Order: sequence, then C-alpha cells, then structure tokens
Amino acid sequence: MSHPSLFAAWPAVYAVERRYEIIVPVVRNCVMWVSVADKNYYDDSNGILRSGSLTHKMSVPAEELDGAGKYTVCWREVFNRKPYHSELGEVESFTVAFHPLGTDDLHIYNISDAHSAVDAPVSAAGFFGKEPDLLILNGDIPDHSGKIENLTVIHCIAGGVTHGAHPVIFARGNHDLRGVYAENIADHTPTDNGRSYYTVRVGSVWAVVLDCGEDKPDDNPEYGNTICCHDFRLKQTEFLNRIAKNAKDEFDAEGVRYRIVISHNPFNETLRPPFDIEKDIYTEWCSILRDKIRPDFMIAGHLHNCYVTMPGDPKDSRKQPCPVIVGSKPLREKPFFIGTAITLKDGFADIKFTDSEGNVTGSTVLPCIH
Repeated sequence: MSHPSLFAAWPAVYAVERRYEIIVPVVRNCVMWVSVADKNYYDDSNGILRSGSLTHKMSVPAEELDGAGKYTVCWREVFNRKPYHSELGEVESFTVAFHPLGTDDLHIYNISDAHSAVDAPVSAAGFFGKEPDLLILNGDIPDHSGKIENLTVIHCIAGGVTHGAHPVIFARGNHDLRGVYAENIADHTPTDNGRSYYTVRVGSVWAVVLDCGEDKPDDNPEYGNTICCHDFRLKQTEFLNRIAKNAKDEFDAEGVRYRIVISHNPFNETLRPPFDIEKDIYTEWCSILRDKIRPDFMIAGHLHNCYVTMPGDPKDSRKQPCPVIVGSKPLREKPFFIGTAITLKDGFADIKFTDSEGNVTGSTVLPCIH
C-alpha cells in the first residue's frame, strides 16, 4: 500500500510530552484534520483551517490515539480560497493503523546527521526486519533550513521508516538552525508550544529532549548576527530544574521503566575550538541529570562517529550522568549510513551500530538502573 498522491510522504506521529503531533507534508494546498475514535483534531489557526502551508500538524492526546489504535487523515483540496464562497474539493480520507509503544522488548532506532539523505538512513533503520517500535530523529536530518524542501526530508525519513504506524521523537540539530526557514521550524516540526526542548512519555519510556542550538559561540561570523543560543541554553537549565522538582509526574511517574536523554550534541564532551563552548552550562546540565534525574543513557550524534562513553572515560569532561551513545556516521560521498539500533529488554539496553547494508559495525550492552 502507498500513501495518497497528495501527500509528500507517509504521515508521521511525533511524540511530545503526553500527546502526539501527526504531521503530513503535502504537495498541493488543502485543509486537513485527523479523526480518532470519532473525534476530529484540526490543523487550524484560531478556528480557521490552515491551507497556506504544505506541512499540516494535528495534535492528539496520546491516550486517545493509543486506545484507538488507528487514525484517519481527512482533507479537502483547496482550489480557490476567497473571502467568500471558497472553492474546495470533496472530503477524502486515509486510515493508518497505529501501534503504541509497549513496556519491554522494545526496538528503537536512532538516526541523526542524515544531512538531507533519505534512502540510506531509511534502509539502515530496517535493521530489525520490521518497523522499529520507536524512531528517534536526532538532529541534522536536513543539511540546512534554507529550503522548505529540506524540512520535508524530516518527514520523508520518519514516514519512510514508520509508515505512520509507530511513534517518532524529534530533536533539533545545529544545521537545522541555518537558513531562513529555521525561524519557522515550529510550523514544520514537532515542538512544545514552539519550544524545541521537552519531555516525552511513550509506553514505559520517559525521555527528555534537549537542544544545544548552534555549536560555536553566538558571535561567530558564520552566523551573521542571527543567533542567541546562550540565552536559549540558560532557559533549558531552568527547564531541567523544573523537571527535577516535578519528578512524580515525569521520570518517577508510574510505569516508567527507562529514562533516556536525547540530544544532538553530546554536551558531556569538550570539543576542539571553536566548538568548546558553554562549559559551565553543560556541566550544570550534567549535574542536574546525574544527581536528580538519573537517566539510563543518553543518545547523541553530531560527531559523525559511533562509540559509547562511560562516566569517567577520557571523553567525559563534565562528570556525565550516564553512558552516552554517539551513534551516527554518514558518508556523503556515497549513499551509505550508520545509525544505532537499541533493544530495551529485561532492564538492559542492547546497543548495535548498524549500516544501510544491514551490517553490525559495533555493539555493547548497558544495564538500565530503573
């Protein structure tokens, strides 16, 4: 089965906090909504159905979609939107079965640093021989945000891997900040009321998504005076402290078995100049996570390499809170990609670095402490 010709990709179901944002990129103007258990959830702006964007987003409470096990995307093509008597097509629909995340024996795949490639990352994510139970898109999925088509790549990968049937967690990378559409990324990607950092609860997994922003100082000439990431990071320190104070509704909530940190940039490491930024902020992030939140592991990308760093290892320059998996390796000169396959089972995380040809290039097993 294929998706409707109006869609630029399969729908993707992104997890944010305790809801899903169902995102559908399209190739022609339309209005859209989704129906779950006989209730409609609209892509609207204060009661007006949106038709001027080629990315449609519908927010659905997680418990509603988890319970229903399916959703129906509905739309009308817009031929002529006028102040009066707009001309729209008939209602069309497309139903997708949805599989919420379970509690154990979970297959997760992490893709970061795709840099606008689609086929090789999607192929690598097929390692389990089926769709993963959870997909993590961990930054630098587009090469930059200077073209709207690059943002569509995010959903092409998400839909290509999951076919709209499994949840996806999205984290922004530093390349995503570059280009005119970066300032409108909330219109095209999942966010928490416009914020690119948030927590997620799916099944027995609790995750915190952090966003390091750019990877060099704000005044670096490369950014042309368009960046204020230092202040953005300070807000996330406040965010982490709020999470720690709200433990019983977050990482200590009933049913949470696995705690994960998702960050494109592995902020536990000190990188070479000019990438050696925010020592104090990142050290404080590690401290809050280590002493109060106690995650099982962190998954990152950014460095175009694959390895696991344990607390106290030479790369641990900030007293990291847990094992850190750096897990992506694109090769731009040919369609080849290495990502990370994670199986959570019986309190352990089985980590495998797998390539787009199905080979395992490295592996380790980590205990999960909760």
